[in-house]
Amino acid sequence: MGKSLCYIISFLTGAVISVMVTFNTEAGKLTSSEVSLIINQIVGIMTLEAIMLLGRKSSLINPPKREVKWYRHYFGGLFGVAIISLNYISVSGAGATIAMAGAVFGQSLSGLIFDMTGLMGMQKEKITKRRIISLLICLIGIMIYFFGGEGINLYIFPSILAGILTMVQMVYNSSLANAKGPFYSARMNVISGLAGALLYAFIFFPETTISGFRAMRDASFLTMVMGGLLACIVVVNTNIVIPRIPAVYSALLLSSGQILAALAVDYVLYETFTPVLLYGTLITLVGIAVSMEKKASR
Repeated sequence: MGKSLCYIISFLTGAVISVMVTFNTEAGKLTSSEVSLIINQIVGIMTLEAIMLLGRKSSLINPPKREVKWYRHYFGGLFGVAIISLNYISVSGAGATIAMAGAVFGQSLSGLIFDMTGLMGMQKEKITKRRIISLLICLIGIMIYFFGGEGINLYIFPSILAGILTMVQMVYNSSLANAKGPFYSARMNVISGLAGALLYAFIFFPETTISGFRAMRDASFLTMVMGGLLACIVVVNTNIVIPRIPAVYSALLLSSGQILAALAVDYVLYETFTPVLLYGTLITLVGIAVSMEKKASR
């Protein structure tokens, strides 16, 4: 797969992430955030099992496998539990655009750190002044979101943490995908995610979880399942492209797709479009473009 196609997939995957987060949030409002989290993982398991069964003879879906250390299998989904919970908090409190803008910054920052350090097996990349400037411009966009509304928006902080954990999860899952295939890695991600979601929900929020399951009878089927279906697309796509391009570029392309789609979601679904959201988005996109221009000029 060529790098140009990887860049396009990364951008489109970012847009899918924003739509996925919106569905998860709406499902959580109709039931509870814990129920949304559990259903998300169950739908993912069922979808991926069906794909792997039907495509068991395909080299793309079921490629030759090699052994990896045991801990590479079982913890990717735990990141997902934290990410979905943090996204629910930030989208419910501040809307999709601010939530995704915080995630943009968190992903960009963690992508830069991965490239600088080579953590978790990522290839080290040279860190240029342009990349630092790009991140600082994105930070200015974040500050506009933070201070430019009716008051200081503290919901930006859980969204930044969600962005950092998203990048960590993607890198973690991609290492398993290299050894076992992207669909195998995605399936292990949702299996471990379901285990973590069940423990989290029934240990800390048993009453709201039970009442949330009862509320499912009045919830839209599409709203409840779309988050899990889109999550499969996101995990498989990132498993494929993350190892093929520098982490900082995958993070920035994902971020571009996320923030543009989030702006559209806020306008169409939540009717919360304001000049502040537009200015913050434009500045953040300028920061992304600054970094990508260097790549194009090589």
